Amino acid sequence: MIVAEGLSRPALRRKLRQTRRQLSPAQQRHAARRLYRQLSHHPLFRRARHIALYLPNDGEIDPRLLLRAAQRRGKATYLPVLNPWPRTRMVFQRIEPGERLRRNRFGIFEPVIRTARQRRVWALDLLLMPLVGFDGNGGRLGMGGGFYDRSLAYRARRKKSHKPTLLGLAHECQRVDRLPLESWDVPLLGTVTDRGWYVER
Repeated sequence: MIVAEGLSRPALRRKLRQTRRQLSPAQQRHAARRLYRQLSHHPLFRRARHIALYLPNDGEIDPRLLLRAAQRRGKATYLPVLNPWPRTRMVFQRIEPGERLRRNRFGIFEPVIRTARQRRVWALDLLLMPLVGFDGNGGRLGMGGGFYDRSLAYRARRKKSHKPTLLGLAHECQRVDRLPLESWDVPLLGTVTDRGWYVER
């Protein structure tokens, strides 16, 4: 676990990104399999019909085993897509097995934009989110672009809105004792790593 005291958010982000990048390909594969075992039979995953995930980048833990498992079970699966305009907006689009992908402006693979296949974020059941760092209190440190925070900002206005369930996915080495959070940060229900669950109490 990394101690965050005395580190600014940018410094902490750099430290955590470097830590996860140092994982070898074998360690990444092992972590992905363990993450799959942690989550694939959990009721939150089994009951969800509409699940949004992500494709790994920059050392993020790989959820593609979960993506394929969801598709085998007949669930609707979605990936984040960045809008060309406005450029700060992210939407979630349904993806089918074998669908062709393209790289977005950050070099991350995403589906070709088809608005008819997009779903409002509050109509998803489960959102599995990438992160740079996390703590045991539902805190999430992202890449700094704010795409997820903007997509989920409605939750501050709709106090009774509980959809989707928000879970972060991470390597155990991305755990921080306590994250310095900002007013716009959207808390998670918890984070799942290759070692276990950290659910907000």
